[in-house]
Amino acid sequence: MPIYEYEPDGESVCEFCARGFEIIQKISDPPVTQCPECREPCKRMFSAFAVNESERSLLSNKNVEAQGFTKYEKKGDGFYERTAGKDGPKELHAGD
Repeated sequence: MPIYEYEPDGESVCEFCARGFEIIQKISDPPVTQCPECREPCKRMFSAFAVNESERSLLSNKNVEAQGFTKYEKKGDGFYERTAGKDGPKELHAGD
């Protein structure tokens, strides 16, 4: 289940919500609208998710090629260049 971050949305805050707080919720759960401690209004914040360093290495050009895949990167408007792998064309153009 994801961890959602909340911050106070009212003027009166308690020790619990003063600096914001996190709650583990199902994606289908509605957002919390009140601090669980003082019942003052709060709002859910957008936050970046953590990416494990090992997950980044899975998409490295070296690993993509070692797994037998081909990777293309956008180099311009409708133009892609092969950056990993040996199969497929060296370049892709929109409309080809």
